[in-house]
Amino acid sequence: MKINDHFLNDDDSLSLDFKTPNLGAELNNNLPDTIVIHFTAGSSAESSAKHLCKASAKASAHVVVGRTGEIYQLAPFNRITWHAGKSSWKGRSGLNKYSIGIEIDNAGRLTKAEDGSFKTWFGKNIQASDTYFGTHRNETSPSYWHEYTEMQISRVFDLCELLIEKYPIREIVGHEQISPSRKADPGPAFPLDKLRDRYFGESRDSDGRDLILETEGLALVGANKLNIRSGPGVSYPTVSEPITRGQTVRILGSKYGWVEVEKVTKGWVSAKYLETIDS
Repeated sequence: MKINDHFLNDDDSLSLDFKTPNLGAELNNNLPDTIVIHFTAGSSAESSAKHLCKASAKASAHVVVGRTGEIYQLAPFNRITWHAGKSSWKGRSGLNKYSIGIEIDNAGRLTKAEDGSFKTWFGKNIQASDTYFGTHRNETSPSYWHEYTEMQISRVFDLCELLIEKYPIREIVGHEQISPSRKADPGPAFPLDKLRDRYFGESRDSDGRDLILETEGLALVGANKLNIRSGPGVSYPTVSEPITRGQTVRILGSKYGWVEVEKVTKGWVSAKYLETIDS
């Protein structure tokens, strides 16, 4: 998957069939700098995409991500869409003017009936295996939520990485954070903190373990292709062809969950894809 002229391409699961008329002006220079994550609270990705393409909806987003990983792009990434509404974050209001909106097909909060079944707000039954029981960041008591699929989460992570590489993205936030009195999306079932941690420098993995390897010695690459960058983060440019699985690198130092390594070219890679070995 790539981004050319502010549109995704080169992906078999991508649809550009729907175009929203609910657009603002082109984003200013050095924008977008923020990604806002939402759930659709709808019945399917396609129905949500179609709804956001109706003028009467008075809402829109840049993309909708379906439960099997399909992506609908509704607007170019350099145009304002109407996904954030009344919102504020770190001294700025009206986040539509600064951000890319990603909608994920998910029904949101669920209701558990006396017979043990789970229902969406629009009356659809959800299997127990597709539910998540957890506490929302803006609440104190747990409740039931529609689970996100592994494919959805993977696609959103990959999409965010593309956007970070293409645009000056410095924030990933949930709608629940920029409009806390109105919105609850994407909710506790989505690993929003893990997403931020991966791309903005936290040095802990999904199990909360520190991602700090020995500061010297050798390591094996555990990813099929591992980008080697000029600094510790995906915002830094690559400095060579990717390192491939099974290759050995020498660790020179670590910072923010990244390690500086040396093979033919010196640069920084994510620590989670390396396994130290005896020298």
